[in-house]
Amino acid sequence: MSDAIADVLKWLDSRKDIQSLRAAVCDLNGIMRGKRIPVEQARKALEGKLRMPYSAIGLDIWGEDIEGNAQVFSTGDADGLCHWTGRGILPVNWTAHPTALLPVWLADDSGAPYLGDPRRALARILDRYAALGLTPVTATELEFYLVDPTSQRPVGPVSPVTGRRLDSDAALSIDEVDDFEGFIHDIYEACRMQDIPVDTAIAENGVGQFEINLNHVPDALRAADDAVLFKRTVKGIARKHGFAACFMAKPYGERAGNGFHVHFSVLDKDGRNIFDDGSDQGSDTMRHAVGGLLAAMAQSTLVFAPHFNSYRRLRPRSYAPTAVAWGYENRMVAIRIPGGPSAARRIEHRVSGADANPYLVLAAILGAALIGIERQLSPGEPTGGEGQGLALAKLPPDWASAIAAFESGPRVAEIFPDVLRDAFIACKRQELNTFALNVSDFEIETYLESV
Repeated sequence: MSDAIADVLKWLDSRKDIQSLRAAVCDLNGIMRGKRIPVEQARKALEGKLRMPYSAIGLDIWGEDIEGNAQVFSTGDADGLCHWTGRGILPVNWTAHPTALLPVWLADDSGAPYLGDPRRALARILDRYAALGLTPVTATELEFYLVDPTSQRPVGPVSPVTGRRLDSDAALSIDEVDDFEGFIHDIYEACRMQDIPVDTAIAENGVGQFEINLNHVPDALRAADDAVLFKRTVKGIARKHGFAACFMAKPYGERAGNGFHVHFSVLDKDGRNIFDDGSDQGSDTMRHAVGGLLAAMAQSTLVFAPHFNSYRRLRPRSYAPTAVAWGYENRMVAIRIPGGPSAARRIEHRVSGADANPYLVLAAILGAALIGIERQLSPGEPTGGEGQGLALAKLPPDWASAIAAFESGPRVAEIFPDVLRDAFIACKRQELNTFALNVSDFEIETYLESV
């Protein structure tokens, strides 16, 4: 690590334009929280001497302390140590002055990992794979909307080319990609600077909706880092171009939601894909992994759909799943096995919305798959279409049900450490209660004088 620190300090010394850094952790909601520090404190941060309260991980979506959070009230809101993750130093060029992000994760004063940190949760799962000589290879697909930041409610952006506001769906429209080429080019350039492996970009189904895929990498921790950094980058570049980037699961009630699809395979110690047996169906091990994913899916839906708005996306006939099901080349179910060469046999997990925390999502997926592999769980028969008429188990239909399923789920308890589970449940309960106290304009308009 000392050589890596020396490389970062050398790079910073060559960038006299950078006067400040952002040292940040990722909280339970996937939001980066941390400190602006002078560039002169870079060595202190890189050597793990910067401190930050553990409670920074467990704030609710509005940045408020969680009522009854043990990390606040029973410990006096104690600090932990910020350890550099080793992920380089990430240039930021969309702020008023050039800066750079230094990603960190939390540890206690002895240096032991703080298990309430979402990144630590994923690292624990990967340690279990490594103990078996296995390496997950992971890629992500993230959808987002560009919206007009001056509007109170989401509306399509104005095309930089035509000057007209987008008001219709344009799935796979090359013209729409071309119209926003300046914005997309700057995303790719910023990702190149941060070593985020961006792949294809397309116009998606909704008004001003895009999807940009990230390439497969044989390091799921890095893949989750990439997804977190990608979302932050897209939001920053969007503002630079006069837009806002929205990763809400369902910003428009009548249009497509924003998904966060995860593709993965698993390599053995010799670099062989254990999901590949030379057939179109994939190996028994792949089906066992699917069995684990299905067994844990309802219990872990809160990870994939963590917000009030998330459940507007999980609707029938919406390309977002509602049932615990799998199938070959079937985008209507939760787990899809894509076609193609057998050497590339993989699983696509389609439940998560783009509003979810990538570290928790990958921990939930890879943890459940490992349970299935170790216990040789059967996935049952694959499903064709939406599985209409079949007696399929359902995902929790609402936020409260998902919280309850997560709290009582034995599979979830095997995947996530208690300190993180307890904090996540408390966070979601507090957010749910806050929403319950707020009456919407639509409710007032509907009921004020009619009942």
